[in-house]
Amino acid sequence: MNRSGETEPMSAVYESPTILAEYLLFHYGSADEVLPPHESWPIGMGDALDFAVRTPSYFSNPQTNRGLDLGCAVGRSTYEMSRTCGHVIGMDYSHAFINAAQLLRSGKSIPYPRHDEGHLETLLEATLPEDVYPHKTGFFQGDAMRLPNDIGSFDRVHAANLLCRLTDPELLLKRLPDLVGTGGQLVIATPCTWLAAFTPPDHWPPGDTLSWLKNHLCDHFELITEANEPFLIRETARKFQWTRSLVTVWQK
Repeated sequence: MNRSGETEPMSAVYESPTILAEYLLFHYGSADEVLPPHESWPIGMGDALDFAVRTPSYFSNPQTNRGLDLGCAVGRSTYEMSRTCGHVIGMDYSHAFINAAQLLRSGKSIPYPRHDEGHLETLLEATLPEDVYPHKTGFFQGDAMRLPNDIGSFDRVHAANLLCRLTDPELLLKRLPDLVGTGGQLVIATPCTWLAAFTPPDHWPPGDTLSWLKNHLCDHFELITEANEPFLIRETARKFQWTRSLVTVWQK
């Protein structure tokens, strides 16, 4: 997901070094790096940390075979899925995001600037948590609306903050029944922030997003969980995005 009010095309927004740095902090930054402890922060801001860790935790089965993380950004949710999947594919439209995820997979750390104010920056370093399994992951750049025909089916499919950044999200929704194998689970998280800069209004849900999802998915899936999860993206020392994402869990 991008900054509120961005108007650049999707490909340009997510190749930006500024956005890459924000997402490295969003996915891999510690609580103290996002919210320095010498400041007084509202409780809700702390509760919104580690979004890319929390959404994969909605999968209920303890161990499974294949996982797919659509719109994986810089990869933290893919790595979280590696704890309980035999192999996980992470896919994102952004070359910059996928390059970063692959660097981390190779065991390298990534230095990046945290923008504080004006010309002031703090140099941080993104590294993988010690208890994930990078050898069980693979990453590729691609379009979630036009996935390869031979990608196969998966026991778990995760798509966080992706739908409302697609130009035609129904193309993905129509593909999901083939992507999730029988007995598999689907986790969708979306802040429902439909913007014409990403999705033409003709492709927005005609009503509320949850009803739209049910209309597209209930013939093939059972809705087993509905929740809301906040997330926090730090832009500067004084400017943050606090947003709440609708999380739905579906059983094939």
